[in-house]
Amino acid sequence: MNKKIKLCQKKIFEIKKEIHKGVMGQEEVIDSILKCLICNSHALLEGVPGVAKTLLIRCLSETIKGANFSRIQFTPDLLPSDITGVQIYEESKGFYIWKGPIFVNFVLADEINRAPPKVQSAMLQAMQERQVTIGKQTFDLPKPFFVLATQNPLEQQGVYPLGVASVDRFLFKVNVLYPDKESELKVIDINFETKGLRQYEIKKVISLKEIIEMQQEVKKIYISEEIKDYITLITDATRHPSNYGIETGKYIRWGGSPRATIFLALAAKANALINGRDYVLPEDVQSVAKNVLRHRIILNYEGKAKGIKIDEIVDEILEKVEVI
Repeated sequence: MNKKIKLCQKKIFEIKKEIHKGVMGQEEVIDSILKCLICNSHALLEGVPGVAKTLLIRCLSETIKGANFSRIQFTPDLLPSDITGVQIYEESKGFYIWKGPIFVNFVLADEINRAPPKVQSAMLQAMQERQVTIGKQTFDLPKPFFVLATQNPLEQQGVYPLGVASVDRFLFKVNVLYPDKESELKVIDINFETKGLRQYEIKKVISLKEIIEMQQEVKKIYISEEIKDYITLITDATRHPSNYGIETGKYIRWGGSPRATIFLALAAKANALINGRDYVLPEDVQSVAKNVLRHRIILNYEGKAKGIKIDEIVDEILEKVEVI
């Protein structure tokens, strides 16, 4: 095993161990968040209130030396400048720049679908370009820069659903489900409502520099031509399902964009890294497929009316698209 890969795997294990001091269960969710982080991308979490979405990102930021964190509560009256910053004039100082809460390493965009489209656009532009323009000056965002956005699927009033192009900016869309019974029993004792974050005694086990090095290392993971072909077949199956005998394909209005292909390959590399390999296997692609495609396959009216789940479509695609 490559020494650098082995070191990365060890660091990821240590991060997970510290996060689990505050977050019980949710193993798949934690893995998904870490994959996004080492891919230098962002994650969208969807789940009902109280399933530890906020606690997860706070615990993650606590494990990293020198990292800073901000939580932005998205509301209908929020303005773009409330996030990015604004140019201010004071008679004693003249004009100066106030940088908004986005200028940190870890941002929790809490209930992002509550903010108006203009605010969402400002946030997503910063996520994509990694810089913000305030007045006539452009500022780079800190490195690493990781956004964990959440949305509550139960809220129907006073929300502005993210557009298709907007959600496509996120590497993963992760469904956060209820914890299992065993984990929930532990939640009673280790409970954030009665304990502050410091009481979890989360150790700082990795530096910002090491995170950046890990993000560079994941790009070096080897992916064969056969695996690349397999990835393009999966994406093509979302666009032309009838060519692959995908029965649930009749419910697809639009398939994955080219970004889906790019992100399948990148996320598969991250999965290989976490598992201590310097090469990608078909299992790595299959492991990340749902998180990558869940928000990139658009259902037609019939699919929405019948309550078809995109995860079921992805399952059928993975079953019927052959590994080359």
